[in-house]
Amino acid sequence: MRAPFQLTVLRSHSGRGLFTKERIPKGSFVIEYVGRPATAKQMRDNRGKYLFWTSDTTMIDGNVPENIARFINHSCAPNCEVRLHRRRLHVFAIRTIQPGEELSYDYGDEYFELHLAGFCRCAKCDDARS
Repeated sequence: MRAPFQLTVLRSHSGRGLFTKERIPKGSFVIEYVGRPATAKQMRDNRGKYLFWTSDTTMIDGNVPENIARFINHSCAPNCEVRLHRRRLHVFAIRTIQPGEELSYDYGDEYFELHLAGFCRCAKCDDARS
């Protein structure tokens, strides 16, 4: 599914991020997170940075070139959320997002503990450290 908004990958506070070139209204579909089926080892280990469960027994690996949604960074105060529908991952705006703004969603407690604990670079955590 093609993204209905103009999005671009740019430098971000945490490396690279996905930014919008236009206003995205609250509640809008932004982009689909796509990937190839994860291997049995990936599913067992559940440690890759681009892995997403699509059901209780299936997972995708989003580290593929066509998946620019993989550049959406974590935030503890996100502007998007991911919704699972029929094993497909759709990103929706949970508030109006302004042109030039970086897209973000909360990666969840499990991912946060495995990969981000003590290292979160989102604006909310940066402000708390200041």
